[in-house]
Amino acid sequence: MDEDVFNMSIRKFLKKVGVTSQREIETAVRDAVAAGKLKGDEALKAKVTLTLDKVGLSVNIDGNVELK
Repeated sequence: MDEDVFNMSIRKFLKKVGVTSQREIETAVRDAVAAGKLKGDEALKAKVTLTLDKVGLSVNIDGNVELK
């Protein structure tokens, strides 16, 4: 295994996850506020599940998204 290639591949994947996740969360929250489903001052529970099937990895990552 080439550690440098492995490390860069992980970083690229995580960057893609971060950018895509932020865009999707922003869109969903803005749409919910505009539709009156959210007031805009909530704390929203968030959860991401990271899986790597071939190595049997499944990790839940929990957190909050604060709107105010």
